[in-house]
Order: sequence, then structure tokens, then C-alpha cells
Amino acid sequence: MTTTPVPGPNPAGDPHGAHDAPGRPDGPDGPDVPDAVRERLSAVRTEVAKAVVGQDAAVSGLLVALLCGGHVLMEGVPGVAKTLLVRTLAGALDVGTRRVQFTPDLMPGDITGSMVVDAGGGDLRFREGPLFTQLLLADEINRTPPKTQSALLEAMEEGQVSVDGTSRSLPVPFMVAATQNPVEYEGTYPLPEAQLDRFLLKVVLGVPERAQEMEVLRRHAAGFDPTDVAGAGVRAVAGPADVAAARAAVGRVQVAPEVVGYVVDVARATREAPSLSLGVSPRGATALLRTSRAWAWLNGRDYVTPDDVKALAHATLAHRLGLRPEAELEGTDVAQVLASALASVPVPR
Repeated sequence: MTTTPVPGPNPAGDPHGAHDAPGRPDGPDGPDVPDAVRERLSAVRTEVAKAVVGQDAAVSGLLVALLCGGHVLMEGVPGVAKTLLVRTLAGALDVGTRRVQFTPDLMPGDITGSMVVDAGGGDLRFREGPLFTQLLLADEINRTPPKTQSALLEAMEEGQVSVDGTSRSLPVPFMVAATQNPVEYEGTYPLPEAQLDRFLLKVVLGVPERAQEMEVLRRHAAGFDPTDVAGAGVRAVAGPADVAAARAAVGRVQVAPEVVGYVVDVARATREAPSLSLGVSPRGATALLRTSRAWAWLNGRDYVTPDDVKALAHATLAHRLGLRPEAELEGTDVAQVLASALASVPVPR
């Protein structure tokens, strides 16, 4: 199953202009939050580019998910900078980060934490697991058993973990960037549709183009160390307070009834597609609305346009769709079916 990555940044802002966006509200052009917050979050892309070459779409996807309070499934072959991307993003955002390598013998307590005996007094105390961070890299999530996957996904959904009957809140912001390898299936536990649906976005990190790969090698020849992002000049340009302010601003981005109808019609079109056994659920339609609002805000607007919806549709919806076996045998691709569904829905003007 493949998806189209999130588009890269749109420095020009509104692609329509004042007269083409349906339901554009009266009032100021930007949300009621200092433009400096948006500028600082936009500057994160520049900082990440100091260490990571050619993954602008993935950076955009991670930022959108962060602003929505959601989580990201990153798919890519080994060696396309998935780990480096998350580590660099954490450095640019000044948030804590941890990495967990998911393996077949990983138990839920290994990630949530567990009760241990205090060596000093002999009392039981809680020892936090790696989930207690702000940006977690869950590496090769499909290599661990469903029980451990479920423990992670419960934390993603609830923002807390429960150990020995006690619930403990996770830090804020909290985001999971989970990775999976698209070409190696031996010894894996593929995520079922119900678990895939819990990820707000799925982004694909492709192999860089020739010029980008040349730049990667040039940097390494000049002494670049992928384990030392600070040495690459990456600095913190935003922080948790900026994320909180941006989330509040995204919540104020307005959506005209025509655009809401467009989102609903796109979701319904996938349910009627003959090549699909599973279409987009209402949760998926809600997710598309959320990501579209975040994308609109990042591009300097306080209202959503149909282009925002189309820009985020593939990354938000494609991993929630299921192909019929006969369609797979015919070589049909989920991305093709979703593109056809989008093309079949009239765009509001």
C-alpha cells in the first residue's frame, strides 16, 4: 500500500486569491496569533534542511501532525534518513526525543515503564519507559507483536499509560513518528486497518534524486556526522509554547460549509469505489478536516480552501483504504483509486 507524500511548503500562501476561496470569512487575513509563531515553525524546515536533504514533504507532514496533535507513520527503505529526520526535528523544536527499536521480543512494559523495587528503601516505584518523551521515534513498529503495538497505540490515543491500575499522563506535546520498511516482510506483524486508522498521516520517504544524493555524499565527504545534528548547525528555532499557540490558532481556522461538504463527498466517494473493500470512515474524514486546517494555517490563512483538502488527501486517507484482492491482482494502486475518487467529486467554487 503506497501513499503520495504531503506536498512541500507553499511560500506564496493562498493559491486562490480573495475571490476564489468559498466562504472566506470577513475580518483579518490571519488568525489571532502573532505571525512570529508561524514564522518560527516555518523556520523549522530551514533547520532540518541543514542535516536532511530532500525530504521537505516528510517535514511538512510531521509539522502538520504536530499541529493537529496527531501521529505519523513513515514508510521508507532503510537509509533514507528517517531517524535523522526525527532527531533533527526534535532539535529544531527544542523538545525531548527518544528512539525505540521495535523487535519481536519487546514487551509492553519495555515502552510504557514498570514498577521496580527501590534499591534504597525496598519500596515499589514507577520507572518511566521511553514513551515519556515529547517526540518518540518508534522504529520498525511492524516488527513487534500486536500486544506491544497496542500498548503504543493506546498511549497515542489517550496521551497516557496505565501501569498497575494507575494512569500516568505523557508529556505535552507528545507525538509518535513510527517507521516501517515497505520491502521486507519476514518476521513482521503488519498493522491491521484499525491500527493504521489511528495514525493521522502516512508519509513516504523516497530515495533522493541524483542531485540530492550528490549533496548527501558531499556533506559526508566534508565530515558530516548524522549522530551530531548540533554539529551540522541545527539550532532550536521554536519550542513547546509555540506548538501550543499554533494548535490554538489552527483550532480557529474557519471551514466554510461548502468545504465541509467537499470533505464528506470525498470520503463517500471512496466508499463507493468498486476497487475498494474499505473506504474512508467518518474518523478519516475528520482527520482530513484537521490536517487541512493545519495546512491552511501554515500557509498563512485562517480559512480552508478545497486545494488544502486535495493537498492533504493522499497522506491523510490512503493508508485507511483497503483494496479488493481482484483489484490488487490487476495491478491497481490505492493512490490511483483515491485520485479517481478525488477527480469524481465536484470542487466547490
